[in-house]
Amino acid sequence: MTAFTISALQIGSHPEGKARTLEHILSFEEQIIASQSKLVVMPEALLGGYPKGETFGTYLGYRIDEGRETFAAYFDNAVTVPGEETDALAGLSARTKAVIVIGVIERSGSTLYCTSLYFTPEKGLEAKHRKLMPTGTERLIWGQGDGSTLPVVESHAGRLGGAICWENHMPLLRAAMYAKGVDIWCAPTVDERDIWQSSMRHIGHEGRCFVVSACQIQPSPEVLGIDVPHWDNQRRLIRGGSIIVDPMGNVLAGPLQDKEGLLSALIDLADISKARYDLDVCGHYSRPDIFELTVDERPKSGVVFQK
Repeated sequence: MTAFTISALQIGSHPEGKARTLEHILSFEEQIIASQSKLVVMPEALLGGYPKGETFGTYLGYRIDEGRETFAAYFDNAVTVPGEETDALAGLSARTKAVIVIGVIERSGSTLYCTSLYFTPEKGLEAKHRKLMPTGTERLIWGQGDGSTLPVVESHAGRLGGAICWENHMPLLRAAMYAKGVDIWCAPTVDERDIWQSSMRHIGHEGRCFVVSACQIQPSPEVLGIDVPHWDNQRRLIRGGSIIVDPMGNVLAGPLQDKEGLLSALIDLADISKARYDLDVCGHYSRPDIFELTVDERPKSGVVFQK
């Protein structure tokens, strides 16, 4: 059976931390079961949080102690992979029979990574992808992933891969994922802007794949009781914008804005081969005699011990 339902879960990180966020995620179990979704994509940095507007006390050439305290608290709120939170998410995947793709802040040693985790009902935590290029000042707090975490996961919902937030604007990364035969492009994000919808539609149209993008939703600084420089105190920090797109770039569901919820659409994987009839960017619509991309998937470490 090639027709089934896929979903994006639009919620936000809880201001009280990862435990409350996980509790909120798990509260959607019955709704996910009722939707009969085979795939649920959740937003970027959902577990761990996306502290939009936070400076972490950093100025060009120096950093202040208050910023170090802020970072320490953020570091403590990150998750280990695997760990208690991933065990809970594996259980959710098994009980709902849905593949779950979720954005987390991963703690590894003393470095944080913005990571997407892939859970299948059969195997639990099956793969992870670390964001290759944090955007702007995200580079102050997150490390860079390497080519060893560029998975395409085989599942009962098809071949799943994708990118996190502005990684989706990296043409060579997209080409690598297309070459791996991705059926459903999973795009956790915190980009709430209207132009994001255009990017998701372009990826669906270019890759001739389905796209599920899940965006966080966050209240205003006024509601959160924080001060965000150069931001309207009564405007939502993140308004959402989750969307589901078909392989021709048509919007199937969304964008969902200004509220949380489970956004769902019925898809048919048979539509992919129909769409690739006239455009297969890593197949009949490529020119390997002119252009060639090499992807280094070896793990990279700054220190290598040899004996």
